[in-house]
Amino acid sequence: MAKIIESVPNISEGRNREIIEACVDEIRNTPGCMLMDCSSDPNHNRSVITYMGSPEACETASVNLAKKAVELIDLTKHTGEHPRMGCVDVIPFIPIKETTMEECVELSKRVGKRVAEEADLPVFLYEKSATAPHRENLASIRKGQFEGMAEKVKDPAWIPDFGGQRIHPTGGAVCVGARPALIAFNINLGTDDLEIASKISKIIRKSGGGLDCVKAIGVMLEDRNIAQVSINMTDFTVTPLYRAKELVKAEAARYGVPVIGTELIGLAPMQALFDTAEYYLQIENFDASVQIIENHLL
Repeated sequence: MAKIIESVPNISEGRNREIIEACVDEIRNTPGCMLMDCSSDPNHNRSVITYMGSPEACETASVNLAKKAVELIDLTKHTGEHPRMGCVDVIPFIPIKETTMEECVELSKRVGKRVAEEADLPVFLYEKSATAPHRENLASIRKGQFEGMAEKVKDPAWIPDFGGQRIHPTGGAVCVGARPALIAFNINLGTDDLEIASKISKIIRKSGGGLDCVKAIGVMLEDRNIAQVSINMTDFTVTPLYRAKELVKAEAARYGVPVIGTELIGLAPMQALFDTAEYYLQIENFDASVQIIENHLL
């Protein structure tokens, strides 16, 4: 059977449709690669692009995307709520069908080398591809962001894996790696107080003593004048979506603030939504494989 890998690069552009479409066209124009989704957020000034294909197709699409992004995106002129260090900020590979995490690690190393050589973007290997424990966490690598990265790479502990001890003057650097499926899940609060969102984020994230496999930051949605808890769920089988939402809801209530909505950025595994529906509907002895019509068709 055919090998299928998913890639979910994030580019540091969420406002200029012409630039976003030019980058996405690199995916559309790669044989053997299928564009699944492109989600852009003007407040974060970031786009999440999701595609699937053979390892060879994903390799070609990812390298071409990096080359186009470094050509069109200038981080010296970039502002946005989401932390970033590169025009293509991160390129993860996820095993989907007939592939292993080890194969995705090897793919990430090939792509990292090519991105450094062909796009002139220094590359850090992260997550399962990391070359040292302190490089596994994306947030740790990205700390300091684009503005501080040129100084950061002078430290021997933070020399990029490919591309030399430097960053691209306008494109920064990029993280490339293999990881499990991640869900980008944002929770909007009924307040314009960013400090509340930041306090809640600190409480719920793993690094603050909160939920396993949860990363979170507080951001401001300027166009809606509301604060948001922006979450990456790195393993929904350990911490499900509903648990993160309920904890945010409970912490927000301390400040008299309601949860007014949530956002799903990009794609999510079907099981993550089944688990959430089962929890809120309180369905006894629920079996998605039997009780969901579409599962029979699939």
